[in-house]
Amino acid sequence: MHKSIRMSALAAALVAASSLTAAAEIVYNRGNTADPETLDQHKTSTTYEAHLLRDMYEGLVAYGADGHVIPGVAKSWDVSEDGLVYTFHFRDNAKWSNGDPVVAGDFVYSMRRIMKPETGAKYANILYPIKNAEAVNTGKAKGEELGVKAIDDKTLEITLGEPTPYFIEQLTHQSSYPVHPATVEKYGSDFVLPENFVSNGAFVLESFTPNDFIKVVKNPYFHDAANVKIDAVKFFPTEDRGAALRRFQAGELHTNNDAPVEQIEYIRENLGSEFHVAPYLGTYYYALNHESEKLADPDIRQALSMVIDREYLADEIWGSTMVAGYSFVPPGIGNYGEPAYASWKDEDVLDREEKAKAILESKGYTQANPLELEIRYNTSENHKNTAVAIADMWKEIGVKVSMLNTDTKTHYAVLRDRGHFEVARAGWIGDYSDPQNFLFLYESDNDGFNYARYNNPEYDKLMDEAAATVDLEKRAAILRKVEEIFMRDLPVLPLMYYGSMNLVSSKVKGFEDNLMNVHPSRFISIEQ
Repeated sequence: MHKSIRMSALAAALVAASSLTAAAEIVYNRGNTADPETLDQHKTSTTYEAHLLRDMYEGLVAYGADGHVIPGVAKSWDVSEDGLVYTFHFRDNAKWSNGDPVVAGDFVYSMRRIMKPETGAKYANILYPIKNAEAVNTGKAKGEELGVKAIDDKTLEITLGEPTPYFIEQLTHQSSYPVHPATVEKYGSDFVLPENFVSNGAFVLESFTPNDFIKVVKNPYFHDAANVKIDAVKFFPTEDRGAALRRFQAGELHTNNDAPVEQIEYIRENLGSEFHVAPYLGTYYYALNHESEKLADPDIRQALSMVIDREYLADEIWGSTMVAGYSFVPPGIGNYGEPAYASWKDEDVLDREEKAKAILESKGYTQANPLELEIRYNTSENHKNTAVAIADMWKEIGVKVSMLNTDTKTHYAVLRDRGHFEVARAGWIGDYSDPQNFLFLYESDNDGFNYARYNNPEYDKLMDEAAATVDLEKRAAILRKVEEIFMRDLPVLPLMYYGSMNLVSSKVKGFEDNLMNVHPSRFISIEQ
């Protein structure tokens, strides 16, 4: 009888301990703009996918909490004097979430995979600095000819075709993350399913419920797991910024990576220091379909750009969370100088309106006989209000606008897959701080991101020349010429430079504002 009582007490203690353990789980509830189109790092193309993949995978290098490059799988690296050969030395304790060691061969396999034409990688060209990468990606060379070699399990050698000053920073991009070769070979495209998932980052995928949340849990095999304070992260799709704000205020979200601009004044008054606004390396723009007869005339494109009051958009529509943009390359970017601004940048907007009106009248367009255009935009009150404002501005010069709104996934699928559009909202956030990362978007062979279907051999030739130029000053001068052509031809209408907006609970520690707006969950902690 006495023994039975002791056993019952022990059982109760075990139950209590189990309950305490469950209650102690630290979950980071993270708002993340939208559900991903893919969790395949070699097919990714959006920032909201990057946030997820950055938590689950680690490349040769990584981002620290402050947005600067830190060692990743590679604890160190050497660069040859000619800038062509990079030798990466791996950590001894780098492992996959199933316990397998991360070896140099995993990166050889992965980089060959992203370059295979059949992979259909939208971001393959970000790794084109690697020797023979473009040739492999376009089917002109075999994967074995790619300049990536495993010296041994812990040493990877990457040879470039030409010196690339920003190559290490390029390797922070999610497209350079490794896949687990055995898993991909076994499951094919299904390697991204939770039941098959193997990753090498701080977290591993546990579940994915579309339109609800994605849950990732701490990877015990991660080399820095001892310093990861979060047990699990739930990524909630928050296309509805207003709903996200309400969830944040209710304590259901610890952070959200955007805010409803129409409520900025309310947010500033009520959230105080929990509302973070910081400079961000990106440009908000409208793509113009150059295959449309309506937009084939460069004078019309200039008139459409000239009449837009960007200060109004930035200050009144976006609540001063954006800056009026008169160039495609944002100011402050590395390895450059002052961007190539629109020639009429400093003219009064009313004078610009008169000039734009005269241009359209000379082409036969008036308010009585308007140029009819459709603006496509993805779901967001911010984007809707911008489109409405621009439609009003264009109406004054003889343009009649209709609008089409779709969800983010559908919107970008239309742009990438050459669907029908005339004018479409888009944005670009720099993957690394260099003008090439903006100007390469509109090279004629960039099928994934040249939404405007712009084709200019002179532009392409100068981009090739810049890529072959080692001297940074000479290279900057060439890229400036490229942007001048861009601003003359207007593949897109640059509208604003981004500012990052984040809702950050006072319970969240380790969240650091930075130009790249990257916030790996491994550096976050939550006060209980």
